Amino acid sequence: MRKLAVLLVLLSGMFMWLPQLYAATACDPGNGDITLPVGFCATVFADDLGVARHMAVNGNGDVYVALQSLHDGTGIVALRDTTSNGHADVIKYFGTESGTGIGIHNGYLYFATDTDVLRYRLLPGKLLPDLHPQVVVGGFPEQHQHSAKTIAFDASGHLYVNVGAPSNACQRLDRSPGSPGINPCPLLAQHGGIWVFNADKLDQVFGKDGSRYATGIRNAVAITWNARARALYAVLMGRDQLYDNWPKLYSAQQSAELPAEEFILIQRGDNFGWPYCYYDQLQDKRVLAPEYGGDGHKTGDCSGYSQPLLSFPGHWAPEAVLFYSGKLFPAVYRDGAFVSFHGSWNRAPLPQAGYKVAFVPFNGMRPTGGYQVFADGFAGEMPILSTGSAHFRPMGLAQGPDGALYVGDTQHGRIWRVIYISKH
Repeated sequence: MRKLAVLLVLLSGMFMWLPQLYAATACDPGNGDITLPVGFCATVFADDLGVARHMAVNGNGDVYVALQSLHDGTGIVALRDTTSNGHADVIKYFGTESGTGIGIHNGYLYFATDTDVLRYRLLPGKLLPDLHPQVVVGGFPEQHQHSAKTIAFDASGHLYVNVGAPSNACQRLDRSPGSPGINPCPLLAQHGGIWVFNADKLDQVFGKDGSRYATGIRNAVAITWNARARALYAVLMGRDQLYDNWPKLYSAQQSAELPAEEFILIQRGDNFGWPYCYYDQLQDKRVLAPEYGGDGHKTGDCSGYSQPLLSFPGHWAPEAVLFYSGKLFPAVYRDGAFVSFHGSWNRAPLPQAGYKVAFVPFNGMRPTGGYQVFADGFAGEMPILSTGSAHFRPMGLAQGPDGALYVGDTQHGRIWRVIYISKH
């Protein structure tokens, strides 16, 4: 009888845990309207959050999402899943500023608006942080394009900030047909690069504190620190309007495909050539921009600039990059990079492209080959001719403490939680 009683206790305990085990692995029908490789599935972790930009996940699984536009006067949303079923059941908004960059460092939630990097002190056990933000870096110049600030941290307490260029190609008349480029480009003094600051020091001022880490980068919304390689990486957005502004040199087809979106390793002092050069993935080289005397083939001194590790087709619009360090996914994904692509208006009048999450396998500091599509179907039925026709547009990426991958969307504010179940 005693053995039977012990067996019944063990069985009751096992059945008690079965619902939680099932909840942790069950996924939504159709994976929330996206497609994934065999063995992977997804839940819609949250929906209708607002214009969701970058994300960060705390060590306890709480998710924080930056909003591009204020939601009832607030710019950050905090989410918690208390039932372990892959769906956030506690959702709270806070903060009075909107922005894009967000990350967790040394017990603080960092948040980048267009002009400042703020931080909120995280409180043990609490979803919401201390609601009184501190200014880490202020005074970034206001600009009418490429204004989003994105951030990354290294293990030594450095804060890296992307400062996009408020221009397409540093022309005398921006985005105007035939207008020549300014040489040297004065915008590079305060834009078009990565700046580095002390992540733990308050009240720093752009232009006075910190230093420029790399330049010649038109815009790198997708930026991250690779802890395994101990290096900074980004995926660049290439310039626009080759055909619109230079129709005698480029066809609409060429303009849709060029230039490449560049996956780069960034080391201090690197110069990636904007605005003087762009990377042509079809010719596999940097070529001289038409604003500076290029004709689509001339290289000038472009070979002297830093080169990409890998290139993607033009105007896919990379928005986030994440190196996967979890153990939930198969070993082939370990230390590789996920990249989200938002789609871009600049492929017009040709059909849109992008709207997916790609995966790039790595060995050490460099890719082992090309990219592969990991998550797709975000835009809905293709082809589409405008970004507004896309049902979803992938944006933020984040990794949970259990190894789950979170993918965000700007169209409807949806967040997917992607997990791996089995090989079959």
